Order: sequence, then C-alpha cells, then structure tokens
Amino acid sequence: PMEIRIAQIRDSEAIRDIYNNEVSSGTATFDLTPRTADEQREWLSERSGAHVVLVAEINEEVVGFASLSRYQKRPAYNTTVEDSLYVHPDHQGKGIGLAMLTALIEKASEHGFHTIIARISGESAGSIATHERAGFEEVGREKQTGRKFGRWLDVVVMQRFINSS
Repeated sequence: PMEIRIAQIRDSEAIRDIYNNEVSSGTATFDLTPRTADEQREWLSERSGAHVVLVAEINEEVVGFASLSRYQKRPAYNTTVEDSLYVHPDHQGKGIGLAMLTALIEKASEHGFHTIIARISGESAGSIATHERAGFEEVGREKQTGRKFGRWLDVVVMQRFINSS
C-alpha cells in the first residue's frame, strides 16, 4: 500500500534522485543542472509550514513528491501557491501523481490558500491530464518560453480554486 506523508529531511536524497532524473532526461523541469545534496536539503528545509512537501512511499521507498511553493514574492499573491509534482519513472501511470496532488490540494485548503497555479511543460501530457482530473483547468499557454535538449518548450498554465472566501 502507498502512504502519503509530510517529507522529512531524511527524504532529501530520494527526492533529489527523482528530481535529477527529470533534470537530465525529461522536460518536467526546465532546470539544466542537477541539484547537489546540499541544495536539495536546503530546498526541502525552506518548505515547511504552509509551503509543504509531501512524499509518496511504497514499501518504505519514496516513489514521488509534491510541493506547494510561493507563487510570487509580492504580498498580494500570498494566498496563491504553485504546485510541483514528480513521480519516479518506474511508478508513473499508476495513480500516484493524482493521489499526491489530491493530498496537496487538501493541505492547500487547510492552510487557507485561495488558488493553486501549475506551470507544466507542454510535453508533459500525463501531468496535464492528472491536473485536469484534480479539477485544474488550463488558463494560458506560454509559447516557446523554455529551451531544453535543443528544442523550444511551451508552458501550460493551469489553475484550481480552493477556498472561495
């Protein structure tokens, strides 16, 4: 069975492995340089409280992670967050992403956020579909805003409202 829980510093290396695989071989992130162990621990340490990181674990192995991050630094954006969602390639297509995203939406609601923004590579059809199943809708497309592996990449902007007050 899968468990979704708050990430702990001991999960840093597993998160880094999943993320760096996408840096070196995928387009879910536009990062071009793999994270070091220190950078990953710092990233995880910066995300606590309302800006949470969740991990999905199967048989005590971290198979995915999801996070809420500050959307923009200006104070008027404080009730908006951006999500990130990564599943290890060996575990994709099994509903893990949707389960983590659903748990992340619950955390966003608990923490009083109004809306979640997802910025997804146009090539990430699985992530776009997962976000749609979780109630996100496409609100825009940034054309050719990233360049990776010698090609231009679009960013699909999706949004889901949480609290209406």
